[in-house]
Order: sequence, then structure tokens, then C-alpha cells
Amino acid sequence: MKTKLSLALALFIASTGHSQAAKPVEGKLDPFLGEPVLEAKQVFKNGRMPNVVVTMNGSVLAFWNGVVCRKSWDGGETFGRIIEVGKGFMGGGVTVDENNGSIFAFVEEKHPPCPLKVYRSDDHGKTWSIHECEIGKDKDGNLPSMHMNEHGITLRHGEHAGRIIRPSRWYAGKNHNSVWPKHYTNAIFSDDHGKTWRTSDPFPAKGTGEATITELSDGTLYYNSRRHWAPKGVNPKRRWVAHSKDGGQSWNEASLCEILPDGDQARNYGLMGGLTRLPVKDRDVLLFSNIESPSGRHHGTIWASFDGGKTWPVKRLVFEGRFAYSSLTSGRPKTKSEGWIYLLYEGGPKGGGTMARFNLSWVLDGEATGDGEVPEWVME
Repeated sequence: MKTKLSLALALFIASTGHSQAAKPVEGKLDPFLGEPVLEAKQVFKNGRMPNVVVTMNGSVLAFWNGVVCRKSWDGGETFGRIIEVGKGFMGGGVTVDENNGSIFAFVEEKHPPCPLKVYRSDDHGKTWSIHECEIGKDKDGNLPSMHMNEHGITLRHGEHAGRIIRPSRWYAGKNHNSVWPKHYTNAIFSDDHGKTWRTSDPFPAKGTGEATITELSDGTLYYNSRRHWAPKGVNPKRRWVAHSKDGGQSWNEASLCEILPDGDQARNYGLMGGLTRLPVKDRDVLLFSNIESPSGRHHGTIWASFDGGKTWPVKRLVFEGRFAYSSLTSGRPKTKSEGWIYLLYEGGPKGGGTMARFNLSWVLDGEATGDGEVPEWVME
């Protein structure tokens, strides 16, 4: 049964699991400004496959490998012990249900396609247990795989407010270049707190995988995807974008985003990137992470958009050394995470998994891309 949530509930009611007043999930831009700050620390020594989310009480959860997480209670200043989520292969798409605070993690037995287990935490990531659920096939009769996508989101606007959604993909039987022309990304979504998940229509471009989703302030979903393969004459070295007006059931008008690179530019292989929309009421400030490299995985960079991904006028280098898969998320209003942007990536000064946190002011001190302008309201 579809969850019935008013817009007011979707925006302002959040179960924290503690005797705290409900906090808004969107607020002002001001906390993300101020003096420019960038901090980074190694949070995992070995392995790969990042996802980062912020729980409803503002705790930062860094997910990794097969599958473990570390938790920060102080906005990312320090991280606690390793917490085991479930044995297997990181499926990405960790999703916080803003309706009740539950968190879902997706764990596959090995590199997919293969059996999947879903885990749920109801205590902000402290403990995890098996979550029984059903995931439906898409309109072509294909059951999606989860690996390896950006975190999911809860929709906050429009008639589908309260829906949880995360990117997924179809492998056409295996991850091999012989079947890349059949691969496609999609999404799974739930209106009953993760008990049942429906699978969206395919992304309208083949050869895609490892995607990101965010919701704009008018309820439109913005979908940004890696692409391993494209037909002759079509560029697979830049990110591919589509939108949804029906809460993620269908994706329309796939287009090339000329400004955003998809992995190093020496090959048509792409790279998992991160995406977040700052939780700012009535504004569509997006941040994207990937690499800007002619060859090899290095020079991790952040791009910023202020019009929901139409233009990306500013970028800033995060780390010039090794930088591979990455995941991005934003702090929550009225919590210790407020005003911070979190980037968990493979690589960094000490290798392994590095967590960077920074504010928007730090990004704004970067380099103009020539793709649009930073609007005046950002600095008002």
C-alpha cells in the first residue's frame, strides 16, 4: 500500500529514535558557507566500494567493502569501530528512509548477478539485521542487480513524497564487454518502507551502469550515470543524464553532459561518481565527484551546479593522487553534520578509503569551468 505523506510531513517529520524534537530535512544555504574548509582522513585501510550517508540524527555512516561501516557521532570529526553489516559483496545504494529513520544496505554474495540480501538498521547504523523484502522485475522481465551505485534517497516533494529510491542496474548475464551493449541502469523504489520494491523502466541509453539519483526542489528526479559503452559516434567518456517526472518509474530524454567527465579520458570505461543535492529549501545546489584525468584514476575533483544540473560553473580539485570510486552526501539541518559535505573515496594520501569533509565555500574558491555562472544568491 502506498505510504500517504503530506509535503509538510515529508519535509519536517523525522523519527530519530531518541527523545528529540523532530528536525527539518531541508533548511538554509548559510550553514554550508562561511570560511572555506577541507579536511580529510583515512577511515579504511584496505578494500574498496564506498557509500556514505547521514542518518536522521546526523550520524555519518561510511560503508565499505564486504560489507562494513564506521560511524561518526560528531559530524565526521572522528569515526568509531568497524561495524559488520553483512558478509558478501558491497551492493551500494545504501538508503535512509526519512519517514522512520530506517537504513537499508544491499549485500550480494559476490560480483553480480548473484543472490542478494538486504539488511536494515533501526538504530542509526549501530546494529543490522536481515530485512525480508520483495524486489520486482522491470517491464522487460529483468531482475536488477544492486552493485555498484550511489546511495539512495527519500523523495520530499510532490505526489511521491515519502518514496525511497536507489539506483540499480541490469548486467545482461555478466559484466563483460561482449554484453555491454545490452547493459542498462534503472532504479528500485518502495512506497511501504522497503517491504516491496518496484523496478523502474530502463535508463534510455544502453551500456550504462553505476548511477546516481537526486531529487530537485520541484519533485523532478535527476539521474546521472556512468557508461561503459555507446554506439559508434556517441561519446561514452562524459556522464549521461535523464530525468523523471513520475517519481522514478520512467526516465526521459537521455543526454550527454559535456562538462562532467566519466573516468579517465584514455578509455571508454567510465568511473563510479558521487552526487548530492544540498538540503536547501527551494534551491537546487548539486555536487558531483569524479576524476579529471587524461589517463589513469587520479585528480579527484568536485563540480558544483546551482540550477539542478543544467550548468556546472565551478570545480575544485580534492586530491591529485590516486582517486577511484567515490560517494557524496550532505549534512542534515540542526544536527552536528549541518553545513558539511561528505566525500568517501578510494585513494587519498594514505590509500584505502578516505573521508573528506568540506563546505560549499571551499568549492566556490575553485576554478571556473566556463559552463554557466555562479548565481548572486549563493553569496548573498
